[in-house]
Amino acid sequence: MGRTRLISIAALIAAGTVTLAACSSSGNGSKTDNTTTANNQSSTSSSTPNCPSSGTLSADGSSAQANAMTKFATDYQAKCSGVTVNYTSTNSGQGVADFIAGKIGFGGSDAALNPDAQEPQKATAACGSTALDIPMVTGPIAIGYNVSGVKDLTLNAEVLTKIFLGKITTWNDPAIKAINTSANLPSTKISVFFRSDASGTNKNFEKYLAANDPTDFTFKPDKPWPGKTGSGEVGSSKVASSVKSTDGGIGYMEWSYAGNAGLNVSKIDNGAGAVELSATTVGNFVAGATVTGTGDDLTLKIDYSAKTPNGYPIDLVTYEIVCSHYKDAATGALVKSFLTYTSSAAAQAGLPDLGYAPLPPSILTKVQAVVAKIS
Repeated sequence: MGRTRLISIAALIAAGTVTLAACSSSGNGSKTDNTTTANNQSSTSSSTPNCPSSGTLSADGSSAQANAMTKFATDYQAKCSGVTVNYTSTNSGQGVADFIAGKIGFGGSDAALNPDAQEPQKATAACGSTALDIPMVTGPIAIGYNVSGVKDLTLNAEVLTKIFLGKITTWNDPAIKAINTSANLPSTKISVFFRSDASGTNKNFEKYLAANDPTDFTFKPDKPWPGKTGSGEVGSSKVASSVKSTDGGIGYMEWSYAGNAGLNVSKIDNGAGAVELSATTVGNFVAGATVTGTGDDLTLKIDYSAKTPNGYPIDLVTYEIVCSHYKDAATGALVKSFLTYTSSAAAQAGLPDLGYAPLPPSILTKVQAVVAKIS
């Protein structure tokens, strides 16, 4: 899908949302970062969830899925007019923390609950039932750049690692020129922008670098970014805008934010040739993911080192953190109804227009089966 198309769709979504401070019948505190409540616009989806007669469902977390959640909520509320859905775009760490604190109906995270931090146990204790990781949105991580005169760029993991750790500092470095022989690369200084907040986007980008260049990237992937080079920004939107305003800028962000900012996006060569980012190439790569969770938990493992032909390899999958059985039946009914819609084939089919990719059918079938059990 072309960048112009992606930008225009994003603009239409933004025009149909209302910014507010999130509030919830479940008692979550106010937020200040990009809360959106979708209004009752018409929907082209044919999926019809079992709609509660009324209620307010509040959630927060991953900014990676914020544009998707806005669209999901808009279309869902067109079908379930008595329900209000509030999703606050913060970061994955906040989404997990607020879910464990019982402030929200579900938490959005770009990484599954972390056993090393006792998150599954804490979430299960908060639920009074097993807490589950449910994949919902495939969000490719774009490498957005702003280099005068350069519209076609290919990078690989080793070069990316060296750029983001400050080992490659100019755009005409021989390592970049070696994989872009026809590009007119300037001597412009590289300005790196990264996520400074506790972001699942960080963790997934780090997983990619660690899997493909362990010699240079020696850190254990985690939500904080470990590098000291460049400038940190809170949220992918701010990373994208900083790259856009800086000649020589480069940053990693979810594809939808690169499209919103009108950034050029690098192709990635994982060893099977340069691959352009698209819904198709992302789907090709994520189709190789395997479920590593037990029972109804659908934690996925992505092999970031795979040399998938025509597969774009820097991807994340956002999870909705939910209770298998809610203490409050009304909240459980709201979560089940909304996620029944978001995991429908119709809702997933609209994701490419927003800069995402649908879940592969083999994974989506499992998601639908688990959502149907929520109570």
